[in-house]
Amino acid sequence: MGSSSELFKVQTLAEAIDSLKPYVLSFYQRVEKIPLAESLGRILTQDIPATCALPHFRKSTMDGMAVRAADTFGASESMPALIECCGEIRMGEAPSKTLEQGTGLLMPTGGMLPEGADAVVMVERLEHFGETLYGVTKAVAPGENLIDIGEDLVEGEIILSEFTRIRAQEMGLLASLGLAYVPVLPRFHVGILSTGDEIIPPEQEPLPGQSRDINGYTLLGQALASGADARYYGIVKDNLEELRKVLAQMLKENDVVLLSGGSSVGLRDLSAQLIGELGEPGLLFHGLALKPGKPTIGGVVDGKLIFGLPGHPASAMVVFDTLVRPLLDGSLLNPQVDPLPKGALSQNLYSGSGREEFVRVRIIPKGEGWQVEPVRGKSGLIRTMVLADAIVHIPLDTEGIEAGKEVSFRLLR
Repeated sequence: MGSSSELFKVQTLAEAIDSLKPYVLSFYQRVEKIPLAESLGRILTQDIPATCALPHFRKSTMDGMAVRAADTFGASESMPALIECCGEIRMGEAPSKTLEQGTGLLMPTGGMLPEGADAVVMVERLEHFGETLYGVTKAVAPGENLIDIGEDLVEGEIILSEFTRIRAQEMGLLASLGLAYVPVLPRFHVGILSTGDEIIPPEQEPLPGQSRDINGYTLLGQALASGADARYYGIVKDNLEELRKVLAQMLKENDVVLLSGGSSVGLRDLSAQLIGELGEPGLLFHGLALKPGKPTIGGVVDGKLIFGLPGHPASAMVVFDTLVRPLLDGSLLNPQVDPLPKGALSQNLYSGSGREEFVRVRIIPKGEGWQVEPVRGKSGLIRTMVLADAIVHIPLDTEGIEAGKEVSFRLLR
């Protein structure tokens, strides 16, 4: 079991995440099947192969006439190629005729091409000479204005990989394969608790020395935005037995427990004490080489993850975004590989604090690019997070970044 010897042995963010990984893996082995209509934002638990070719028939991309391309070669407005129309293909119907030389079939966009056809002449290139005779005023090449069988998907190929987050386009792709139910990770159940004698509910009028609870609601919003099933448990005063009772309930009802406050060194460091007492392996780290967010604690109690986040609002939000969110949204095991957007820094950023730093910034359009402007303010100010559009990461052992240099940023909105 973790002990007080863990207190403030400051770890890097990467070390803290590595210490949690062995306990997180079991969460990613869970599976539930849900209706496709409810899958937006959920995370796939397995690779999805194409169960059939898509499309499974050749279809037109234009309103026009299905033809044999060779019959149109040399066609021009002054000398159209003559085609005998032998009927019309309707949407949702399979053509019963095979095209012979010099013949064609009228068809809509998305219609199925008949045997013998290898191109479609768009309607704008057709001239009706009366009855069944048409002229083609511009030649088409084989394969023009059509989608071939398997051009979108080939049967058996992996179309979506494990841990893909389902967006609207993935929903459409799954629907095209007839997958009415999809295997996804169950939502993480996250419990959120604010602690401290000075914290009061938002509806109360604060007395001198009291503060309305901000973190309970920012963390609730962040957890919901990460796809979790989150619940706010309210406020507990700095009382060991009361906190023990509520924590025991939260650990029973949730996969992840977030405590706001109670993570700084001192006589009232009750959160760290309780994590070490409630179950195995207990406290894993107390203190991160992170700015803002140094007084962060983390542990595991009988398979449940528990974090003590700083009381300062900006610190708590940054720690959630960098430490907790990757556990909830699957990016811990499936890191984002797309390049982050970049912009030119408007002023010098100094660091060299021995901690990696996450700086709140505003993103301002400038010419064809972006200007990145730091949002100045202490970590106890919630408005700095409201003003911020993004976060810039200053790695460990980097003394700072000069104005004018290009930096990567991760959007918060």
